[in-house]
Amino acid sequence: MLFERQSFLVAGISRSGIASAQYLRAKGATVYLYDDVEDENVQKAVRSLEEIGCNAVKKEELENKAAFADVLVLSPGIPVDHPLPVAFRRAGKRILGETELAALAIRCPLIAVTGTNGKTTTVTMAEGILKEAGKNAIACGNVGRPMTDCLSELGEDGVAVAEISSFQLETLTSLRPHVAVVLNITEDHLNRHYTFENYVYLKSRILRNCTESEFAVLNYDDPTVRAFAEKTKAAVVWFSLNERVDGGYCADGYFCYKGEKVCPEEALPVDGDHNRMNALAAVCAAKLFGISNEAIERGLKKFRGVKHRIRKVGELCGVTFIDDSKATNVDSTVKAIASVRGESVLLVGGKDKGYAYEPLFDEIAKSGVVHTVIYGENALRILNAALKRGYTNVTLVRPFDLAVRIAFLTAKAGQNVLLSPASASFDAFKSYEERGDRFIQLFQTLTEEYGPAPAAGEAPQEERDAEDE
Repeated sequence: MLFERQSFLVAGISRSGIASAQYLRAKGATVYLYDDVEDENVQKAVRSLEEIGCNAVKKEELENKAAFADVLVLSPGIPVDHPLPVAFRRAGKRILGETELAALAIRCPLIAVTGTNGKTTTVTMAEGILKEAGKNAIACGNVGRPMTDCLSELGEDGVAVAEISSFQLETLTSLRPHVAVVLNITEDHLNRHYTFENYVYLKSRILRNCTESEFAVLNYDDPTVRAFAEKTKAAVVWFSLNERVDGGYCADGYFCYKGEKVCPEEALPVDGDHNRMNALAAVCAAKLFGISNEAIERGLKKFRGVKHRIRKVGELCGVTFIDDSKATNVDSTVKAIASVRGESVLLVGGKDKGYAYEPLFDEIAKSGVVHTVIYGENALRILNAALKRGYTNVTLVRPFDLAVRIAFLTAKAGQNVLLSPASASFDAFKSYEERGDRFIQLFQTLTEEYGPAPAAGEAPQEERDAEDE
């Protein structure tokens, strides 16, 4: 692209859109800004970007959408079948995302991680391990900082550790990671991608540019991911909890790699098979970068989980509040209820994503969940799924705040109130982070009403990851 001679329309003024606009202006490009949401945060961001020479565009000015700019830079939150990208596509013009801008310019090695669940955990683990080895590693992409924001800091000798979502993969064509990691694939985002087959195809795009010179780190235990080995030219490295594969596995209480004991499993301070699986993926990526066993062990020991993932908020009247707001799909919630110790009152609901909830209640029936409080925009769909499975220990409430209060009043001393929604947050919140923060605020409010908070400094419970909404 000839930045100084082309104009760019950045659609969606969120984290990635802001980073795109800043990057393009630094390259001397003419940049237009558009967002069909006009809340305070968007307006503040637009004003800040106008100060560096960007030009805000109103909806009525975009009547002839494709004529407005040479290139459309689409934020991940805007689907590719939105009228704006459709118009650009019909006009034969280029459509890309912030991650694609970075992929075209990145000069250092890249670890790219995708999957339905576990991405943030694996990226955080891998970044920590690489830093312990003295590498200039930066977590970026769908977690941490936008990739374009890290390019100058990474230079040629850094290592980008990027979380890549299915939304980003819709507009990503140039990425060629040195190590591409695919963790798992279960139903998610069907309201956006329509079919599971299309979702699987998008996930496979992370391998599309890999050659025999690159590596594909694949989950042997996931049949869908295992099939990716037949579709890539990259050298395949497996990881598995069930088999001694050619790659990463567990044996005799150790994380192992290609027949070598890397470090004790007890080095990982969080529990759960899902966390062991994520650690194996991170170990494989690290070994492919030549990282020592000592640095890997140090990195894993320092991992403390990620915010809003099965984290203990506090205890009130003998009831433990656990924030798992990041559980935005059924598989994530299933992993959470299997990981949390003791009996729980479960909070589920939010914005529907198009998949079935019956499998959730199949697992709830076998778990320590004693009651489920259903709330949010998709409450009736979830209730219908519960009744189809004969599960009747439910309370139906629409507002989130009231649902949390009822969950607390329902729980008995010794039980948990577990927020693990199996749904997106966009019916009432801007993000799963905001939903989790509200849950913490409500705990504090209830504490003021019913009793003092526990001593500070309690360690988080084990965590589990899910794809960003």
